Amino acid sequence: MSLHTQTVPGGPGRMVFLHGLMGRGKNFTRIAKDLSDDYTSLLVDLPDHGQSPWSKTFDYFRMADTAAAAIRSWLAAEPQGPGTVVLVGHSMGGKVAMELALRHQDLISHLIVVDISPVRASGSEDFDKLLGALEAIDLDRLESRAQADEQLRGPVPQLATRGFLLQNLRPSRDDTGAVRFAWQPNLALLHASLDRLADFPDPHTGPYPGPVLWIKGERSSYVLPAYTAEMRRYFPRCTKITIKGAGHWVHAEKPAEFVSAVRAFLDRSADR
Repeated sequence: MSLHTQTVPGGPGRMVFLHGLMGRGKNFTRIAKDLSDDYTSLLVDLPDHGQSPWSKTFDYFRMADTAAAAIRSWLAAEPQGPGTVVLVGHSMGGKVAMELALRHQDLISHLIVVDISPVRASGSEDFDKLLGALEAIDLDRLESRAQADEQLRGPVPQLATRGFLLQNLRPSRDDTGAVRFAWQPNLALLHASLDRLADFPDPHTGPYPGPVLWIKGERSSYVLPAYTAEMRRYFPRCTKITIKGAGHWVHAEKPAEFVSAVRAFLDRSADR
């Protein structure tokens, strides 16, 4: 499987971003640009999301290996040639990033995990509600994205959340010239795979030896003190920080604070 990627030009360092459920690589465009003085970034559309191909099953190991292959291809084409990257992953993409760092340790110089832990996540009922509301929209009768937004107001009252979800609703014209809408992600598979998505399968590898930053949103419950033992089991050199006022989508809600935390972590690691 060949993943869709986008490069954000910048400095000599290399950074890769992996998005969360129902996201796409472009979600990290602002962060990548804010870090472009020092880093050239790769924004990845994970399988079943964005412009990347769909698959038949949801599998974190396969996703990690596929993303690793995309990173290796990107590095081989870059002027600096093969080397390592700073890997950033949010939520579902954070789990992919953790599996990737554990399974492909030679690729990753630093790992940054955003608001998720290496444990079975709770709260899948929230995503069941969200994805169920999307599947309930009758696309055959849909005439505009605004109409879809109106249908989602009840089950998804938060304007920002609706906007994030509806970015995945893509219009096209059929043979008659009429506008038709379809979901760009593999919505049916993702909704049916929420149990697998919530899990964190044990890769049965040694721990990742590099420095790791955990960024938690203050108003989120995906990174709890009870998970520290598992975090240190896989990632013994981890540091945790909390960004005040942020929920689960930390980088979107508090971009300046997020960039500051990333810079501080990488600067400290460089000094050691």
